[in-house]
Amino acid sequence: MDSSKQQLKRTVKKHLPKDWLCELRIAYRIVMEAVNDIKRTGIINLVIITTMFAILTIFGILFRFTLSLSTFANELGNVLEISVYLKSGTSPDIIKERIKDINYVQKVTLRTKEESWGSLKQELGLHEMDNPLPDTLRVKVDKPEHINEVFNQIKPISGVDDLGYAKELAKKMQMLMHVVNTSIIFVIIISAVLTITIINNTIQLVIQSRKEEIEIMRLMGVSNWYIRIPLVMQGAFYGFVSSVLAVIPLSWIQLPLQNMHKFFLIPMPQYAQNFVIITLLITGTTFGAIGSLLSIKKHLQV
Repeated sequence: MDSSKQQLKRTVKKHLPKDWLCELRIAYRIVMEAVNDIKRTGIINLVIITTMFAILTIFGILFRFTLSLSTFANELGNVLEISVYLKSGTSPDIIKERIKDINYVQKVTLRTKEESWGSLKQELGLHEMDNPLPDTLRVKVDKPEHINEVFNQIKPISGVDDLGYAKELAKKMQMLMHVVNTSIIFVIIISAVLTITIINNTIQLVIQSRKEEIEIMRLMGVSNWYIRIPLVMQGAFYGFVSSVLAVIPLSWIQLPLQNMHKFFLIPMPQYAQNFVIITLLITGTTFGAIGSLLSIKKHLQV
């Protein structure tokens, strides 16, 4: 019975002509209600925005450093190669084709023993003597985390005498990226918890101060969304303003990062600054709105 009534109500509402002027007035009233709620909060607004600004600033700076560290790790990973030393009498071309078929192998280049010996004699000023060096294949892997897997697949190939790569460097790079990624996840979680808690408590105070007014609106038949939306907008406002302010210290670290990239001759990640700014704005606004929604659900049964 109830479902049939709801269906009838939706059908009737669907066929009613829309009064756009009335809807604009309602939207205006909702916005003004949110503005009035912010005014009622008074000096607490400054405390909330300052606290959220500090949280989002830490998040933004750490996130920006993470993007640069990722670029450094990728560049170092690109120079990591596996050196494959071949047995005497082995055909380098056959081994080269077999290695190319291995997953994650990006490129295989041959350095003949004659080329290696010529370079070594020139560098060390050696006299004529028999060439003790083997033919060498240099294997480039697509990502640093795959280098150990490729290494283990090359090792049993017939004709391979020995092979090696900068194992310690690869391990340190993987450890660095693991620490950085874990840190950024931890900061996101802490930022979310603190921001949502702050907004939650603030909206609770607003609800308590407007308790009688909300009860009157309920008795008058005002819809629940009309009561909810101004409170959600208030939380989103705190998050947005705090995010905008957090962009300021983020711009201060851009020049030192540029100088660091130039010093190590590693290009800056494209659009990293813009990406972090957009992420900050979305994160702050979203966390603020979520904090309001949780507070409404907990303290306001509408």
